[in-house]
Amino acid sequence: MAGTVVFDLDGTLADTSADLIAAANACFRARGIDVALDPVADALTAFHGGRAMLRAGYGRMGADLLLPPGAEDEDYPRLLAHYGENIAVHTKLYPGVEDTLDLLQADGHILAVCTNKPGALAETLLHALGVRDRFASMIAADTLPVRKPDPRPYKAAVERAGGSVAASFLVGDTETDRKTAAAAGVKVALVSFGPEGEAISRLAPDALIGHFEELPDLARQWLG
Repeated sequence: MAGTVVFDLDGTLADTSADLIAAANACFRARGIDVALDPVADALTAFHGGRAMLRAGYGRMGADLLLPPGAEDEDYPRLLAHYGENIAVHTKLYPGVEDTLDLLQADGHILAVCTNKPGALAETLLHALGVRDRFASMIAADTLPVRKPDPRPYKAAVERAGGSVAASFLVGDTETDRKTAAAAGVKVALVSFGPEGEAISRLAPDALIGHFEELPDLARQWLG
């Protein structure tokens, strides 16, 4: 009996950090702030969202520089706009993603995406990467009134794909994904090639994946 495999997007299916960081750096440059986030060293910050990146950059400003009130609220939509226009300049699918999706589908599994990325950006990116049609559903940050780690987006991703939550599991890369799976009552596989690397094992996921090629066998074990 086949089931549903639900994927996070940023840091799980694709390494989006460089394009996210570039969008934040564009905001800093526009303000004449002489700081820059690094796409490698600050990758984990990038996967915590646009506001986290802005705050990280502001925090590195010299003590003699002052931001006007509301700077973050002004810069956030600018960051999203810049990112939307340059969403797949450096972003790449992680190695083995497409072959793994093929194998999962060949085994009869349904595929879905559950992300905290805004919906329009998630749709644009998945299309740009050429994999949107692999997923029967996609639930994003603004699809429902709540987002991960609330379990409702996960459950919606499964149900809208035509699957059953009881026969599903989540593939992710962060503590948010770990908490989402726990709240939904499903297993979670966390990837060790994301921004935290092997350190993600601290979250004690049901499985740790070092390469996508491990996923089809895991799905057979968990879903049949």
